[in-house]
Amino acid sequence: MSKLVSVIIPCYNAERWIAEAIESCLKQTYPFIEVIVIDDGSTDRSLEVIKRYANRVIWETGSNRGGNHARNRGFALSKGEYIQYLDADDYILPEKVERQVRFLEETGLDAVYGDWRHQRHLPNDKVILEDVKVSGEQEDILAALLSVWWVCPACLLFTRQAVQQSNGWDETLKAGQDKDFFISVVMSGAKVGYQPGCYSIYRRYGDVTVSTSSKTRYLESQLFINRKIENNLNQSGKFSERYQKALAQSYFLIAREYIEVNPSSYKKLLRKTLSLDPDFKADSENRTAIYSFIQNIVGFREFEKLVFTIKFVKKLVRDRVL
Repeated sequence: MSKLVSVIIPCYNAERWIAEAIESCLKQTYPFIEVIVIDDGSTDRSLEVIKRYANRVIWETGSNRGGNHARNRGFALSKGEYIQYLDADDYILPEKVERQVRFLEETGLDAVYGDWRHQRHLPNDKVILEDVKVSGEQEDILAALLSVWWVCPACLLFTRQAVQQSNGWDETLKAGQDKDFFISVVMSGAKVGYQPGCYSIYRRYGDVTVSTSSKTRYLESQLFINRKIENNLNQSGKFSERYQKALAQSYFLIAREYIEVNPSSYKKLLRKTLSLDPDFKADSENRTAIYSFIQNIVGFREFEKLVFTIKFVKKLVRDRVL
């Protein structure tokens, strides 16, 4: 194994974390690595930290144009036959790249994902490394991605060809970028495999992720992704019943989030869910036993009416108190 791996790190105001991200790449047991750091117009001391590694990494800085632009720019600068994307506030363990390169070499697949875990930073400065999230083998990777399944970006490794054949990172998206990119890779025909083992750490601290910092922005981005996927599947003639049912789960989860943000959008999206899957039931893997039991007794539609009423009344009470 002597093929070059390019690790691409987009960085925006991550002075607290960027050194550990870079160090985790430089400490890989796989020796053929280039680390590319794209500073996205940081206003803190991130660039100062990056420059400390000037003789060990490739770096570039410019105006703030978003993480996806930074990732695409990093790929344009890269020379590796394998591509690892790593957010500036995450890190990977030393054996990660070597294990995944070997896996791709042995299987001939285009991309591989592994397990991962959250590292939470609490307000009292306590750090908690949570249980491993076992990603698991997926029977149909596209159906899983269209539904509720997700893996953190750091636990993936792609061949260069897989990235080239995709649509790249959508620079118009404000949230959900990693899911959109992974779907683009899969829909371009890439073959993806699962390698058990946790070698990727996904850091969480307060409301800092794109997904949690603005709920409305996140939901709008998810809807945009869903519509884009639906159009692509329809145009290609691949919008099978399996994918309709998977996408229905996604629309339902988005609808639920809209109950307290915009009730009318909730009702519209619930209709969309049922149009895709008239016999829809919420995914039992992500619901409590009581929820599943009641849903099976009274039916999805009637139970959802009850859930909406309860959540809406709670919102009215909370708004009045505030």
